[in-house]
This record gives sequence, structure tokens and C-alpha cells, in this order.
Amino acid sequence: MAVSKSKGTCFMKRTYRIVLALLALLLALSLALAGCASQGDAAAYVVSIAQTGETENGESEFTVTYSDGSTSTFTVKNGEDGEDGAVTAEDLYEEYKKQTGDDGITYGQFLEKYLDVTVSEDNSAAVAKALLSSVRVYSEYRTTEYTSSGGWGGIGVRPTNTVGYSTGGGVVFAMDDTYTYIVTNYHVVYSTDANEDNGSNFGRRFFCYPYGTSEAPVSSGTQDEDGYDILDYGETAFECEYIGGAASLDVAVLRAKTEDVLAVNESITAAGFADGYTVGETAIAVGNPEGEGMSVTQGIVSVDSEYISLSTDGTTRSHRSMRIDAALYEGNSGGGAFNADGELIGLANAGDGTNQNVNYAIPVSIVEGAAENIVANYTANGEATGVTRPTLGVTVNIENSKYVYDESTSSGRIAETIEVSDVTAGSIAETLGLQEGDVLTAFIVNGVSHEIGRSFEIGDLLLTVRAGDTVALAYERSGESAQTAAHTLISSDFSVVE
Repeated sequence: MAVSKSKGTCFMKRTYRIVLALLALLLALSLALAGCASQGDAAAYVVSIAQTGETENGESEFTVTYSDGSTSTFTVKNGEDGEDGAVTAEDLYEEYKKQTGDDGITYGQFLEKYLDVTVSEDNSAAVAKALLSSVRVYSEYRTTEYTSSGGWGGIGVRPTNTVGYSTGGGVVFAMDDTYTYIVTNYHVVYSTDANEDNGSNFGRRFFCYPYGTSEAPVSSGTQDEDGYDILDYGETAFECEYIGGAASLDVAVLRAKTEDVLAVNESITAAGFADGYTVGETAIAVGNPEGEGMSVTQGIVSVDSEYISLSTDGTTRSHRSMRIDAALYEGNSGGGAFNADGELIGLANAGDGTNQNVNYAIPVSIVEGAAENIVANYTANGEATGVTRPTLGVTVNIENSKYVYDESTSSGRIAETIEVSDVTAGSIAETLGLQEGDVLTAFIVNGVSHEIGRSFEIGDLLLTVRAGDTVALAYERSGESAQTAAHTLISSDFSVVE
């Protein structure tokens, strides 16, 4: 069937099929959808592609409207679902991103802007997708409870050794035939209340329950050799191990045997990381509020980046966060924040207890970079090394911060001028030849250039590099554009992110 306008239909629930000729024609016309197309003497981009009629032969007629007001038409033979050569609107969306490099537009925005399909606000399909990768996390540790006691000697305090646990949410972000990896908050797996005989402040045991299970840990009625209760997690939990984390990022990773995970629920799948997010975008929060079972709340991204103070291991630090207005409660920590496509855009980690419209999540660039960094380090070292990244040795000033709107994608972003204010002697930055006053414009990893629009993007990108990778920087000096030589990173360039 041809692409048509659909009112009030969830785009994730319906497949729009168009024959391959449509895609071929669009590319042949060099429209590339949002790319520039020559209409008369001026360059214009595509504003919309809409079905405007049907021919006597049963072909669908489409009209392309350009930003300068001009139009062009073409006809397409209607195809049937499953017909050889048929493609979906999702295929066209992926081709659009590949042709234009515009990864910031969501599938829903693409449908609305270029295929004239009105997308409903029903995000039930996105929620259903997100729940497949969402789990409840329990971190068990030895602790002591103190209770008041009376008697002839007066009121006193009686200590009792017990087993406690912290609980939150988590997201499956990678699976292979051997292991399944879950990302959660550092403060979910770390407890300042753990006893000395716990071995460390990290949990002694970790268990996860996937969405759809109602069990929770209970006392087995027996004790271990040290007099602590043994908890029974039931048959619907799978056991995990801690493989690394970073308190300053509030990110930690657990892993479980994939066969154990699939034995509990064979449908569990890894979440996809979003390429980014924008203010106003849907934010669906999945977590384990109050430890009473998983639930879903929905809002939008309110602030794309700000800094909040948070204590994750007894030390208060400043954390870069995104603000969302989806309601969060104690126990939501570590749960995912997802967009309208069911992709992970952040990890819930803090909230304002007095205002449920002011809550925070760790941005996806930090979550993805840190999680993959932890897995890579554990795989290489066989122990929980945590997060490592190199230090460039450059200090920058932020100037001319402003909001920039892109009419072609109907989205905006904040852009900054990132100027070098100091270069540390003997550092990578000095080796690269950076100087005070240089304006940084791109960070280049293994020959791939990443535009730098915000200063924190450099730190996020540094989470993705490993020993043996090459890095370089593009900059402007005295009005001239330039690029440094490449520096090959070695192990001594890296340090552990505490």
C-alpha cells in the first residue's frame, strides 16, 4: 500500500510500505529528502512528501514541496506487503539519515515532516520495547541494625547483625552467547552502611528480576556461618557479578550468564542507545520505585545538560545531568529513560523530593561511553578496573553560548565557543601543539571527526577511546582553520575515573 496520512495512529504499531521505486526515484532526483535540491536558481530543501492523488491505472501520485514554495510530482505503483522489492518507511528513514548525516531526527519526526504522517502521542509501543530490557536490581550486603532496649540499667542500644540490600532499576545494554550486561547506578551497588566483614562497600551478591516478575528477596529462615540471614531470591531472578563502575559518573555494570537470563525470560533483549536527545523530546522512565515493582512514568527532556551535587559513595561531587519532568521516586535509580522510539537516552539517578517535575538522569553519551569502557577494561584485565580515560591537559573557557535552531530538522541545540585558556606542560595537548587562544571545533578519533559544540563533549568522547587509538583536534587560530597531527594513545595516557 502507498504511504498515506494517518491520524491518531501509533507509528510503532503500523508498517507503511512503499515500493523500492519511490526510494530509487528520490535518490535519483538527488533530493536526499532534507538535503538541498536545486529548484530554479535557488537551493531548497524538501519540506514535505505527500500523497496527493491516484491515477486511472491505480498508481499513487506524490507531490514534493520545497522550502522555496516550488513543487514536483511523481507516481508510484502501489505495492503489497511482502512484495519483492517493497521497502518500509523505516527503510526510507534509515536511508535519509545515511544520506544526510542527520542522526538527530527521530523516526516520528521524519514521518511527520517528510511523509505527512501524523504520529499520535501514544507511546505504548515504545514502552513495551523498553520493558524488554528493564530489570530490578538488588545489591545485598552485611550490615548492623541498632534497636533500643530497656532494663534495670536504663535504655540502651542493642546491635544486631543482619543482611540488607539496596534496590533500583537497571537496563540490559548488551548480550552475547556467553554474557548479558546490565548498566545501573553506582550508588545502587555501593553502600556506606556495609559492615567491615562485608569485604567492601559493594554488594556481596547481586540479583536482577526482569519486568513481569513479582518475586522479591525474602529470608530463607537459615543463617550462614557468621550468623547472617541467607536471603532467598526465588526462581525468577538471575544472579549477576559486579565488573566495574565509577562513582563520579554514577555508572556501574553487572553481568550475568546469558543462559541464566534467558532461562528466566527468553524474550529479554538489549536496549539500543539513542544517538542523542533534544529538549522537549519524550522521556519515558522505567524503574523500581520504593522497591515495590517496576513502573513507568512519562514526561519530556526539560534541560539538556546541567550540573547537580550528588553523594554516591559518601563523597559529594558535581554530576553532569539531563533534567526530565517524568516522575521519579526512591528506587527509580538506575532505571532507564527512553525516547519515543524505545531507545535509551539516559539513566535515572536523582530527583527533587519536593517537586516531582524536577528529576535527573545521566545523559546517554556518558552511560554508553562508561558502560562500554567498563566492559572493555574488564575483558582486557579480568578484574573490575572501572572506567579509564586519557587526560588531554587542556583548560578551556566557554564563550558565546547561544541557542541555534535548524529549520530543516525542526530542532535546536546550544552551541558554544570553546577557547583554550591553558595547556599543561608535557601533556597530550602540548604534544599536539595546541596554544592558548585556539578555538576547538572537532575531536578526531581514528580519523573520524566529531564536531564539538559543547565543552563536555570532549570528556564524553574520551570515554570511548582505548590504547592504540589515535586522537587529534581541529581548531581555529587567528581566523584560520587547522588540525593537529594525530597522537597514538598508550596505556600510560590513561587514568582511572574515580
